[in-house]
Amino acid sequence: MPIYLAYFEVKNEIFLKIINSLSVLLAFYFILKEKKEVLFWSGAFVGVLWFYWIALSFRYYGVSYLMPLMVLFVMLGYGFIFWIIGLFSPPIRALLFGVISFIHPLNFNWFVPEILFLDSYFGVEKMRFISLLLAISLFVFIKNRYRYLALIPILALVQLKSPSPSSLPKQKIFLSSPKTPQELKWQDSYRGESIDNNFKIIKKAIKGGYDIVVLSESAFALFLNTESYLMQELKNLSQKITIVTGGLYFDGKDSYNSTYYFQKGEVMIANKVVLVPFGEEIPLPKFISRYINKIIYDGADDYIAAKRPVDVKIADESFRNAICYEATRDELYLNDPKYMIAISNNAWFTPSIEP
Repeated sequence: MPIYLAYFEVKNEIFLKIINSLSVLLAFYFILKEKKEVLFWSGAFVGVLWFYWIALSFRYYGVSYLMPLMVLFVMLGYGFIFWIIGLFSPPIRALLFGVISFIHPLNFNWFVPEILFLDSYFGVEKMRFISLLLAISLFVFIKNRYRYLALIPILALVQLKSPSPSSLPKQKIFLSSPKTPQELKWQDSYRGESIDNNFKIIKKAIKGGYDIVVLSESAFALFLNTESYLMQELKNLSQKITIVTGGLYFDGKDSYNSTYYFQKGEVMIANKVVLVPFGEEIPLPKFISRYINKIIYDGADDYIAAKRPVDVKIADESFRNAICYEATRDELYLNDPKYMIAISNNAWFTPSIEP
Protein backbone atom coordinates (compact mmCIF):
# COMPACT_ATOMS: atom_id res chain seq x y z
CA MET A 1 0.00 0.00 0.00
CA PRO A 2 2.71 2.61 0.81
CA ILE A 3 4.21 2.32 -2.69
CA TYR A 4 0.85 2.84 -4.37
CA LEU A 5 -0.10 5.74 -2.09
CA ALA A 6 3.18 7.37 -3.15
CA TYR A 7 2.44 6.58 -6.80
CA PHE A 8 -0.96 8.29 -6.57
CA GLU A 9 0.75 11.24 -4.84
CA VAL A 10 -1.25 11.24 -1.61
CA LYS A 11 0.01 14.40 0.08
CA ASN A 12 -1.66 14.48 3.52
CA GLU A 13 1.32 13.63 5.75
CA ILE A 14 -0.62 12.63 8.87
CA PHE A 15 -3.09 10.47 6.91
CA LEU A 16 -0.21 8.90 4.99
CA LYS A 17 1.77 8.05 8.11
CA ILE A 18 -1.23 6.58 9.96
CA ILE A 19 -2.38 4.43 7.03
CA ASN A 20 1.13 3.24 6.19
CA SER A 21 2.02 2.46 9.81
CA LEU A 22 -1.13 0.45 10.47
CA SER A 23 -1.27 -1.35 7.11
CA VAL A 24 2.37 -2.47 7.20
CA LEU A 25 2.14 -3.57 10.85
CA LEU A 26 -0.92 -5.67 10.00
CA ALA A 27 0.75 -7.05 6.87
CA PHE A 28 3.78 -8.28 8.81
CA TYR A 29 1.54 -9.59 11.60
CA PHE A 30 -0.26 -11.88 9.14
CA ILE A 31 2.93 -12.80 7.26
CA LEU A 32 4.61 -13.87 10.52
CA LYS A 33 1.47 -15.72 11.65
CA GLU A 34 0.15 -17.60 8.62
CA LYS A 35 1.00 -21.01 7.15
CA LYS A 36 3.74 -21.43 4.56
CA GLU A 37 1.17 -21.94 1.79
CA VAL A 38 -0.29 -18.51 2.54
CA LEU A 39 3.21 -17.04 2.52
CA PHE A 40 3.79 -18.46 -0.95
CA TRP A 41 0.81 -16.52 -2.29
CA SER A 42 1.80 -13.44 -0.28
CA GLY A 43 5.23 -13.52 -1.92
CA ALA A 44 3.69 -14.19 -5.33
CA PHE A 45 1.48 -11.10 -5.11
CA VAL A 46 4.37 -9.03 -3.75
CA GLY A 47 6.35 -10.13 -6.82
CA VAL A 48 3.60 -9.09 -9.20
CA LEU A 49 2.39 -5.86 -7.56
CA TRP A 50 5.85 -4.62 -6.56
CA PHE A 51 7.91 -5.75 -9.58
CA TYR A 52 5.62 -6.18 -12.58
CA TRP A 53 7.34 -3.20 -14.20
CA ILE A 54 10.56 -5.17 -14.77
CA ALA A 55 8.89 -6.70 -17.82
CA LEU A 56 7.97 -3.35 -19.39
CA SER A 57 11.41 -2.82 -20.93
CA PHE A 58 10.80 -5.83 -23.19
CA ARG A 59 8.51 -3.56 -25.27
CA TYR A 60 11.58 -1.86 -26.72
CA TYR A 61 13.47 -5.02 -27.68
CA GLY A 62 10.75 -6.47 -29.92
CA VAL A 63 10.00 -9.29 -27.46
CA SER A 64 6.77 -8.09 -25.85
CA TYR A 65 5.57 -11.70 -25.89
CA LEU A 66 8.06 -12.40 -23.08
CA MET A 67 6.44 -9.88 -20.71
CA PRO A 68 3.92 -12.33 -19.18
CA LEU A 69 6.71 -14.89 -18.73
CA MET A 70 8.89 -12.36 -16.88
CA VAL A 71 6.00 -11.41 -14.58
CA LEU A 72 5.35 -15.12 -13.93
CA PHE A 73 9.06 -15.68 -13.26
CA VAL A 74 9.17 -12.88 -10.68
CA MET A 75 5.87 -14.04 -9.17
CA LEU A 76 7.06 -17.62 -8.67
CA GLY A 77 10.49 -16.47 -7.51
CA TYR A 78 9.22 -14.33 -4.66
CA GLY A 79 6.50 -16.88 -3.89
CA PHE A 80 9.22 -19.50 -3.40
CA ILE A 81 11.34 -17.17 -1.22
CA PHE A 82 8.36 -16.39 1.03
CA TRP A 83 7.45 -20.10 1.16
CA ILE A 84 10.97 -20.95 2.37
CA ILE A 85 10.67 -18.29 5.09
CA GLY A 86 7.28 -19.77 6.01
CA LEU A 87 8.95 -23.06 7.00
CA PHE A 88 10.26 -21.42 10.19
CA SER A 89 8.79 -20.14 13.46
CA PRO A 90 7.64 -16.48 13.72
CA PRO A 91 10.85 -15.18 15.41
CA ILE A 92 13.06 -16.84 12.76
CA ARG A 93 10.78 -15.50 10.04
CA ALA A 94 11.23 -12.01 11.52
CA LEU A 95 15.02 -12.33 11.35
CA LEU A 96 14.88 -13.66 7.79
CA PHE A 97 12.69 -10.77 6.62
CA GLY A 98 15.08 -8.44 8.42
CA VAL A 99 18.07 -9.63 6.41
CA ILE A 100 16.32 -10.41 3.10
CA SER A 101 17.42 -7.09 1.61
CA PHE A 102 21.00 -8.41 1.72
CA ILE A 103 19.99 -11.28 -0.59
CA HIS A 104 20.10 -10.39 -4.31
CA PRO A 105 18.58 -13.09 -6.53
CA LEU A 106 20.23 -12.77 -9.99
CA ASN A 107 21.72 -9.50 -8.71
CA PHE A 108 18.32 -7.82 -8.18
CA ASN A 109 18.21 -6.03 -4.83
CA TRP A 110 14.88 -4.29 -5.20
CA PHE A 111 13.00 -6.12 -2.41
CA VAL A 112 13.90 -3.98 0.59
CA PRO A 113 10.89 -4.44 2.92
CA GLU A 114 11.87 -1.71 5.38
CA ILE A 115 11.19 0.99 2.78
CA LEU A 116 7.49 0.32 3.40
CA PHE A 117 7.98 2.27 6.62
CA LEU A 118 9.46 5.31 4.85
CA ASP A 119 6.33 7.49 5.19
CA SER A 120 5.25 6.09 8.57
CA TYR A 121 5.77 6.55 12.30
CA PHE A 122 8.50 3.92 12.27
CA GLY A 123 12.04 4.35 10.97
CA VAL A 124 13.63 2.55 8.03
CA GLU A 125 16.93 1.87 9.81
CA LYS A 126 17.80 -1.82 9.61
CA MET A 127 18.06 -2.48 13.37
CA ARG A 128 14.80 -0.63 14.08
CA PHE A 129 13.10 -2.69 11.39
CA ILE A 130 14.41 -6.00 12.74
CA SER A 131 13.47 -4.99 16.30
CA LEU A 132 9.94 -4.17 15.15
CA LEU A 133 9.57 -7.51 13.34
CA LEU A 134 10.86 -9.41 16.38
CA ALA A 135 8.36 -7.63 18.63
CA ILE A 136 5.50 -8.51 16.24
CA SER A 137 6.74 -12.11 16.04
CA LEU A 138 6.72 -12.43 19.84
CA PHE A 139 3.13 -11.18 19.89
CA VAL A 140 2.30 -13.94 17.38
CA PHE A 141 4.48 -16.65 18.97
CA ILE A 142 3.48 -16.25 22.63
CA LYS A 143 0.01 -17.67 23.21
CA ASN A 144 -0.77 -16.47 26.74
CA ARG A 145 -1.54 -13.03 28.19
CA TYR A 146 2.18 -12.13 28.32
CA ARG A 147 2.08 -11.67 24.55
CA TYR A 148 0.78 -8.14 25.13
CA LEU A 149 4.15 -7.20 26.61
CA ALA A 150 5.42 -7.30 23.03
CA LEU A 151 3.37 -4.18 22.35
CA ILE A 152 5.73 -2.17 24.58
CA PRO A 153 8.75 -2.30 22.22
CA ILE A 154 6.43 -1.66 19.26
CA LEU A 155 5.19 1.54 20.91
CA ALA A 156 8.74 2.43 21.96
CA LEU A 157 9.83 2.33 18.29
CA VAL A 158 7.29 4.96 17.26
CA GLN A 159 8.91 8.13 15.86
CA LEU A 160 6.58 11.11 16.05
CA LYS A 161 9.19 13.53 14.75
CA SER A 162 10.66 13.02 11.28
CA PRO A 163 14.47 13.13 10.95
CA SER A 164 15.84 16.46 9.79
CA PRO A 165 16.80 16.48 6.09
CA SER A 166 20.46 16.81 5.19
CA SER A 167 21.72 20.19 4.02
CA LEU A 168 21.93 20.75 0.27
CA PRO A 169 25.17 21.68 -1.51
CA LYS A 170 25.90 25.38 -1.92
CA GLN A 171 25.89 25.22 -5.70
CA LYS A 172 22.75 26.16 -7.59
CA ILE A 173 21.83 22.97 -9.47
CA PHE A 174 19.45 22.64 -12.42
CA LEU A 175 17.92 19.15 -12.65
CA SER A 176 16.49 18.46 -16.08
CA SER A 177 13.44 16.20 -16.51
CA PRO A 178 13.14 15.38 -20.20
CA LYS A 179 10.13 13.44 -21.48
CA THR A 180 11.80 11.64 -24.37
CA PRO A 181 9.76 8.58 -25.46
CA GLN A 182 11.90 5.48 -25.14
CA GLU A 183 10.84 4.19 -28.55
CA LEU A 184 12.41 7.30 -30.12
CA LYS A 185 15.47 7.77 -27.93
CA TRP A 186 17.84 5.44 -29.78
CA GLN A 187 16.47 6.03 -33.29
CA ASP A 188 19.00 7.56 -35.71
CA SER A 189 16.26 9.79 -37.13
CA TYR A 190 15.64 11.34 -33.70
CA ARG A 191 19.26 11.84 -32.71
CA GLY A 192 19.62 15.37 -34.04
CA GLU A 193 16.49 16.60 -32.26
CA SER A 194 17.59 14.91 -29.04
CA ILE A 195 21.01 16.57 -29.15
CA ASP A 196 19.41 19.98 -29.87
CA ASN A 197 17.11 19.52 -26.86
CA ASN A 198 20.10 18.76 -24.63
CA PHE A 199 21.86 21.95 -25.67
CA LYS A 200 18.64 23.94 -25.13
CA ILE A 201 18.51 22.62 -21.54
CA ILE A 202 22.15 23.57 -20.93
CA LYS A 203 21.67 27.09 -22.32
CA LYS A 204 18.48 27.53 -20.30
CA ALA A 205 20.42 26.63 -17.13
CA ILE A 206 23.19 29.09 -18.05
CA LYS A 207 20.60 31.83 -18.61
CA GLY A 208 19.02 31.00 -15.24
CA GLY A 209 22.33 31.56 -13.44
CA TYR A 210 22.85 27.96 -12.36
CA ASP A 211 26.25 26.57 -11.36
CA ILE A 212 25.57 22.96 -12.42
CA VAL A 213 23.17 21.43 -14.94
CA VAL A 214 22.36 17.71 -14.67
CA LEU A 215 21.02 15.83 -17.69
CA SER A 216 19.61 12.32 -17.55
CA GLU A 217 21.19 8.91 -18.05
CA SER A 218 22.16 8.42 -21.73
CA ALA A 219 20.85 11.92 -22.50
CA PHE A 220 23.31 11.66 -25.39
CA ALA A 221 22.21 8.31 -26.79
CA LEU A 222 25.55 7.52 -28.43
CA PHE A 223 29.20 6.88 -27.64
CA LEU A 224 29.78 10.49 -26.66
CA ASN A 225 33.57 10.29 -26.39
CA THR A 226 33.80 9.30 -30.06
CA GLU A 227 31.95 12.45 -31.19
CA SER A 228 34.71 15.07 -31.22
CA TYR A 229 32.46 17.95 -32.30
CA LEU A 230 29.95 17.36 -29.46
CA MET A 231 32.73 16.92 -26.93
CA GLN A 232 34.27 20.24 -27.93
CA GLU A 233 30.92 22.06 -27.81
CA LEU A 234 30.26 20.72 -24.31
CA LYS A 235 33.75 21.70 -23.18
CA ASN A 236 33.17 25.21 -24.50
CA LEU A 237 29.85 25.55 -22.65
CA SER A 238 31.44 24.19 -19.49
CA GLN A 239 33.38 27.45 -19.21
CA LYS A 240 30.02 28.96 -18.17
CA ILE A 241 28.43 26.07 -16.24
CA THR A 242 29.40 22.60 -15.00
CA ILE A 243 27.64 20.03 -17.21
CA VAL A 244 26.76 16.56 -15.91
CA THR A 245 25.29 14.27 -18.55
CA GLY A 246 24.78 10.63 -19.30
CA GLY A 247 26.27 9.06 -22.41
CA LEU A 248 27.86 5.82 -23.53
CA TYR A 249 31.66 5.44 -23.47
CA PHE A 250 33.75 3.25 -25.77
CA ASP A 251 37.41 2.59 -24.97
CA GLY A 252 38.17 0.90 -28.30
CA LYS A 253 37.22 -2.54 -27.02
CA ASP A 254 34.45 -2.39 -24.41
CA SER A 255 31.30 -0.33 -23.85
CA TYR A 256 30.33 1.46 -20.64
CA ASN A 257 27.28 3.30 -19.32
CA SER A 258 28.83 6.55 -18.13
CA THR A 259 28.40 10.00 -16.69
CA TYR A 260 30.41 12.83 -18.26
CA TYR A 261 31.44 15.77 -16.07
CA PHE A 262 32.43 18.85 -18.08
CA GLN A 263 34.11 21.62 -16.06
CA LYS A 264 36.12 24.63 -17.19
CA GLY A 265 36.88 23.08 -20.57
CA GLU A 266 37.90 19.71 -19.14
CA VAL A 267 36.02 16.41 -18.96
CA MET A 268 35.99 13.56 -16.42
CA ILE A 269 34.20 10.27 -17.16
CA ALA A 270 32.71 8.10 -14.40
CA ASN A 271 31.57 4.62 -15.46
CA LYS A 272 28.74 2.70 -13.87
CA VAL A 273 29.77 0.27 -11.12
CA VAL A 274 26.68 -1.95 -10.65
CA LEU A 275 25.01 -2.98 -13.89
CA VAL A 276 21.30 -3.66 -14.30
CA PRO A 277 20.72 -7.41 -14.56
CA PHE A 278 19.23 -8.39 -17.94
CA GLY A 279 19.39 -4.75 -19.08
CA GLU A 280 23.15 -4.11 -19.09
CA GLU A 281 24.52 -7.53 -18.26
CA ILE A 282 23.15 -11.06 -18.15
CA PRO A 283 23.92 -12.50 -14.68
CA LEU A 284 24.10 -16.06 -15.99
CA PRO A 285 26.90 -18.34 -17.26
CA LYS A 286 28.61 -16.95 -20.36
CA PHE A 287 27.23 -19.49 -22.83
CA ILE A 288 23.66 -18.66 -21.73
CA SER A 289 24.24 -14.89 -21.69
CA ARG A 290 25.66 -14.99 -25.24
CA TYR A 291 22.51 -16.77 -26.44
CA ILE A 292 20.19 -14.28 -24.71
CA ASN A 293 22.17 -11.34 -26.11
CA LYS A 294 21.92 -12.83 -29.59
CA ILE A 295 18.15 -13.41 -29.39
CA ILE A 296 17.06 -10.23 -27.60
CA TYR A 297 19.86 -7.66 -27.97
CA ASP A 298 20.95 -8.28 -31.59
CA GLY A 299 24.20 -9.88 -30.47
CA ALA A 300 25.40 -6.88 -28.44
CA ASP A 301 27.89 -7.60 -25.68
CA ASP A 302 27.24 -6.79 -22.02
CA TYR A 303 28.42 -3.45 -20.74
CA ILE A 304 31.53 -3.48 -18.57
CA ALA A 305 31.31 -2.38 -14.94
CA ALA A 306 33.77 -0.03 -13.26
CA LYS A 307 35.65 -1.47 -10.29
CA ARG A 308 34.77 1.23 -7.75
CA PRO A 309 32.57 4.30 -7.28
CA VAL A 310 33.93 7.66 -8.39
CA ASP A 311 33.85 10.95 -6.47
CA VAL A 312 33.92 14.13 -8.53
CA LYS A 313 34.99 17.51 -7.17
CA ILE A 314 32.80 20.40 -8.33
CA ALA A 315 33.96 23.73 -6.92
CA ASP A 316 34.56 22.97 -3.24
CA GLU A 317 32.09 20.05 -2.94
CA SER A 318 32.58 16.34 -3.61
CA PHE A 319 29.82 14.34 -5.32
CA ARG A 320 29.57 10.55 -5.58
CA ASN A 321 28.55 9.48 -9.09
CA ALA A 322 25.67 7.01 -9.56
CA ILE A 323 23.65 5.91 -12.56
CA CYS A 324 20.09 4.68 -12.10
CA TYR A 325 19.78 1.30 -10.36
CA GLU A 326 23.18 1.40 -8.67
CA ALA A 327 22.05 4.32 -6.48
CA THR A 328 20.10 1.68 -4.50
CA ARG A 329 23.17 -0.44 -3.78
CA ASP A 330 25.28 -0.35 -0.62
CA GLU A 331 28.50 -0.40 -2.63
CA LEU A 332 27.83 3.15 -3.80
CA TYR A 333 27.78 4.46 -0.23
CA LEU A 334 31.21 3.22 0.85
CA ASN A 335 33.08 5.83 2.89
CA ASP A 336 29.81 7.67 3.49
CA PRO A 337 29.70 10.29 0.71
CA LYS A 338 27.89 13.49 1.68
CA TYR A 339 26.34 14.15 -1.73
CA MET A 340 25.46 11.99 -4.71
CA ILE A 341 24.48 12.87 -8.26
CA ALA A 342 22.28 10.01 -9.47
CA ILE A 343 21.08 10.20 -13.07
CA SER A 344 18.47 7.86 -14.48
CA ASN A 345 16.28 7.06 -17.48
CA ASN A 346 12.95 5.79 -16.19
CA ALA A 347 11.32 5.82 -19.62
CA TRP A 348 12.10 2.10 -19.91
CA PHE A 349 9.55 1.36 -17.20
CA THR A 350 6.89 4.06 -17.34
CA PRO A 351 4.05 4.40 -16.78
CA SER A 352 4.47 2.28 -13.64
CA ILE A 353 5.41 2.47 -9.96
CA GLU A 354 9.12 2.05 -10.83
CA PRO A 355 10.16 5.70 -10.34
